[in-house]
Amino acid sequence: MNKADLIDQVASRTGQTKVAVAAAVEATMATIVETVARAEAVTLSGFGTFESKKRRARTGRNPRTGDAVPIPPKTIPVFRPGNAFKDAVE
Repeated sequence: MNKADLIDQVASRTGQTKVAVAAAVEATMATIVETVARAEAVTLSGFGTFESKKRRARTGRNPRTGDAVPIPPKTIPVFRPGNAFKDAVE
């Protein structure tokens, strides 16, 4: 399912127009991205938590030459599903 399919499904379940649902989905996604970018967590009960995590600096290997390559520290987005989400998938 892609974003357009999600918008179609939500519109059919709620009776709202696709334009209104698309605006709500876009606003929700933008708010989650902005909040996680500020290193704050977004928790949706029963669904999960979006947050950022810092990776430490480490040494990798060039697969072609085998040389050690330094990998700098990096902040990445992380999603942890909630228990209701996990139970539904099982």
